[in-house]
Formats: sequence, structure tokens, C-alpha cells
Amino acid sequence: MSKLAELAPQAISDAPGDISPAQSAFAKSAMMSARKFALGLIFPLTLIGFWEFMVRWTGTRLIPPPYEVILMMWDFAFGGIYDDAFSASLPTHLWVSLQRVYGGFFLAAVIAIPLGIMLGRFKLLREMLDPTLSLLRPVPVTAWLPLSMIFFGLGPRSAIFLVFLGAFYPILLNTVFGVKSVDAKLFEAASMLGCEGSQLFRAVVLPAATPNIFNGLRLGHGFAWILIVVGEMTGVPEGLGAVIMDGRTLSRTDLVITGMIVIGITGYFSDRLIIMLNNRLLRWSPQHHV
Repeated sequence: MSKLAELAPQAISDAPGDISPAQSAFAKSAMMSARKFALGLIFPLTLIGFWEFMVRWTGTRLIPPPYEVILMMWDFAFGGIYDDAFSASLPTHLWVSLQRVYGGFFLAAVIAIPLGIMLGRFKLLREMLDPTLSLLRPVPVTAWLPLSMIFFGLGPRSAIFLVFLGAFYPILLNTVFGVKSVDAKLFEAASMLGCEGSQLFRAVVLPAATPNIFNGLRLGHGFAWILIVVGEMTGVPEGLGAVIMDGRTLSRTDLVITGMIVIGITGYFSDRLIIMLNNRLLRWSPQHHV
């Protein structure tokens, strides 16, 4: 009798058709992901439907319908439809733009994060630099375009400089705010435990400021992609911004929209990578997960 009682639970769990807790959790997670994906598709599909309706209703020839843009995107990526100068040129333009965007973005992060930490920690340094930074920050990046072409000449270095300017201030300001927001009691507690100098920075300042630093990185990353079109107005022959400018010059609205969609998709997946890194580094703080 006791032998049967021991075997009963195992027999029940191994019965065909039964679902283990791990399988149930996986199925629940998969259903939630599918629901989130489906909800995220509703608004873009509505926009595409509205776009198709408005093109048909107005009869305009200036804006192509979605189907023609899909054809242009296929030709831009793989060729075989129009066979012009833009056919199958997506990898080249995308790779060039990625280098410029992330060249400017990483340069901005490397300078803005340490500078923001120092400005947040040292009041004297903040009082010295804050007026100048506040004076330069409202200047539009487009206003720097002529000067960037004088400083760096025509070409990719001007584009990287403009992307750097666009990404720099969001990262800097969020880092300063994150460091200034660290609770003074944390410093007192860390000092009582013997933390000083660089150890205090690693144990208190950096973990407490990391959520704000990541907010700044996400904002700066978005601005970097926004400004690549301005950056590639500096006479560069390749890049997604250059493609959009060529499309405007040639009155190829389908090409312009294709460049915009490629930038949007690339920026979206790049932002997902930053979010994954954010959630990975802040796994000790679930309330800061995105």
C-alpha cells in the first residue's frame, strides 16, 4: 500500500496530456509575448490603412500608396524591380550610416558620462561649467552645420560631429541628475561601513545613477538617429540620410519614405538592445526595468 502511495504522484505527473509547472509558465509567457506583439501591431496597421485610404480618396500622385513603397523597399534591399542606382544598395548605405551614428553616439557617451558624474559630484566644477553648457545647449544642431563643414570639411567627420552634438546633452543632463539624486543617507551609510574614494563611487554613486544614465543613453541614441539625416546633408555620397536627400532632389517620394522606414526599424531594434542591457545590468532593481 505504501509503495503504491509513493508511486502515485510520479504516475500522475507523467500521465500523457498533463502540463508541468515549467511548461505552464512557458506557455503563459509565450501568450503574453504574442498578446503584446499583436497589440503593438494595431496602431501601425491602422496608420497604413489610413494612408492607403487617403491616397485613394485624394487621388494625389505626390504620395505613393503603401504597395509602391513595399516594392521600393524590396528593390532597395534586394534589387530586381527598378534596377537603378539605388537597387540592392541598402547594405552599403546602412553600414555607412551605422558607422556614423554609433561613432558620434559612443563618442558622446564616453565624454558625457564621466563629465556628468563629475558635475553631479563636485559643486564647484558644476558652477564653473553649467552656465556655458546651458548657453550652448539651446543652439539647434542644424545651426552647427555650416561651422561643422568648416571645421571638419565635407564628409563623414562633419556628420559624426553633428550626431555627437545631438546625443551629448541628453546623456550629460541625465547623468548629472542621476548623481545629484543619490540619497545623502547612502553616502553616510557607506562611510560608516568604511567605503571611501573610488570604492564609494563603485558601491554607491554608479549603481544609484545607472537608471538615469540609461535614460540619457536611450534619449541620446534616439537623437543620434534623428540627426543622421542632417549629418549626411554635408555632401556625403552614401548613407541613409544621403538616400533621403537624393530622393527629395529626384522627387522620389517612395525612396524618401523607404529611407525613413529603414531608419525607424534600425533605431527600434538598436533601442531594444539598450533596453536589454539596461534590464541585465539593473536586474537587482526590477522597478527600473523597461
